Amino acid sequence: MKKIAIAAILALVPVASMAAETCQEQASAKKLAGAALNSFMTKCQKQASANCQKQSAEKKLSGAAKSSFETKCVREATGKS
Repeated sequence: MKKIAIAAILALVPVASMAAETCQEQASAKKLAGAALNSFMTKCQKQASANCQKQSAEKKLSGAAKSSFETKCVREATGKS
C-alpha cells in the first residue's frame, strides 16, 4: 500500500513543477509588448515577491538566509537571470 501511495505522489511531482510558469513565460504566452508587458511584469514581480516572503516566513528564515532565499525565489519566479 505504501508503494502505491509513494508512486502516486511521485507521479504528481512533474505535473506540479510544469504548472508553475515564470512571469516571462506567461508574458510570452500572452504575446505582451510595450506598456502591457511592463505593467504585467511589475504586477507579476510584486506577486512573486509577496509569495516568496510568505514562504520564507513559513520556513522561519531570518537574516542572510532569508534575503538569499527571497532573492533566489523571486528570480526563479520571474524568470530573470
